[in-house]
Amino acid sequence: MRALLLIAHGSRRAASNDEVRALARELQRRADGQFDRVVPAFLELAEPSIPDGVRECVARGATEIRVVPYFLAAGRHVMTDIPHELAEAAQAHPEASIEISPYLGQHPQVADLLLGLAALGVPVTDAA
Repeated sequence: MRALLLIAHGSRRAASNDEVRALARELQRRADGQFDRVVPAFLELAEPSIPDGVRECVARGATEIRVVPYFLAAGRHVMTDIPHELAEAAQAHPEASIEISPYLGQHPQVADLLLGLAALGVPVTDAA
């Protein structure tokens, strides 16, 4: 069984964490057999943590876990913290292979996505 673990930073603002959870549900809906399960996890400030997310995937039968870092830039979290957490999780769960994908900001279509968003701009007075 293949699982996708969507890792976000986590926020003190509950609504922001709920957006990530909603994205995970939408990814699950669209996975179309590519992944049997999509699980959100957070680096800090929200639950489930990365180790808990991996544990959930394994508990539900995942033998392959693909990790997608939902981050825009290659800061400390992407380059150090997430790989460290995943290495510990891999050691704790040798029954599952864990692979990490490039982070969101590295995808070549991000520029097109941003240009598309820019086309949808609204006056600042209407945005608040």
